[in-house]
Amino acid sequence: MSRISRKVNDWRAFHHHLHVWYCEQGRKELPWRQTPDPYAIYLSEIMLQQTQVKTVLERYYFPFLKRFPTLTKLASAKQDEVLQSWQGLGYYNRALNLHKAAKKCAGSLPQTAEALMSLPGIGRNTAHAIAAFAYRQPVAVMEANVRRVLARIFALEHPTEIDLWDKAALLLDKANPFDYNQAMMDLGALVCLKSEPHCGECPAQSICKGKASPELYPAPKIKKVPPVRRKHIVVLRNKDGQYFAEPRQTRFLNGLYHFKETDNAPDGTYLGHIRQQYSHFTLEAEVWLAHAEKTKGKNWHSLKQLQKLPVSMAEKKVISLLQPIVLI
Repeated sequence: MSRISRKVNDWRAFHHHLHVWYCEQGRKELPWRQTPDPYAIYLSEIMLQQTQVKTVLERYYFPFLKRFPTLTKLASAKQDEVLQSWQGLGYYNRALNLHKAAKKCAGSLPQTAEALMSLPGIGRNTAHAIAAFAYRQPVAVMEANVRRVLARIFALEHPTEIDLWDKAALLLDKANPFDYNQAMMDLGALVCLKSEPHCGECPAQSICKGKASPELYPAPKIKKVPPVRRKHIVVLRNKDGQYFAEPRQTRFLNGLYHFKETDNAPDGTYLGHIRQQYSHFTLEAEVWLAHAEKTKGKNWHSLKQLQKLPVSMAEKKVISLLQPIVLI
């Protein structure tokens, strides 16, 4: 038997062991694994980008589906409504792209990875996930847990994107892409952990080249300490007791309403201090209330209206400082 034939046989045995493990230990109860609806699967994939399963499942997935049960309903919704339902989940461009994609789809998602990648906010991994899970197409998925599993199986210390996708395609169980890809994600989430992996329980033991020293693969990345941004947030209030807040036109927190920010302390009434941790920086801000001389135009809101707008967690903290002011 040739070396290639032996390797193929080893991978087939791995596919069998992985399938058995998934049937016994996999997270088959996750709702997006129990639905044939491509839209519901697509929504889960977008929500799970940069967000833990527990957070998505407990607070966002079902409420969002209830409010926007179909692509058509999502496409006809206003942007503020979509952002409001996404509020607190973070990375708001995901919601904006979801909304844009729904408008482009005319009620149904494309059925190939290549066509899916033409939609806003869908990269290669998300396209492959939808294709594999919604349409059972033989393509590999490459999320964070799978990256770690592949790096260890093939003993890749510093794998590139090309390396990982090549290995993913080689190892893929093309006959059963749904269970295989779900199992690979679960393997990384439940067994092949970043710290103290349970190698003795792993169905990949027979083919894993990195099992002797799994902590070496992939090599740990040096963590950077997020910088601190110090700002002054100025809440403008007009003579009618309305507050000025407008939607952001930037990639960061795009579409969410915000108050004015400055580098220097303004003239006004000091309300307090807020702190908000983001993925790439920490905001430390002093909050001020200032009288607005010019009050013409839109984006003036009562406190009750402010509380219903899609805003970031930082703005929520600012609004909580405003509430006692109304009682004076």
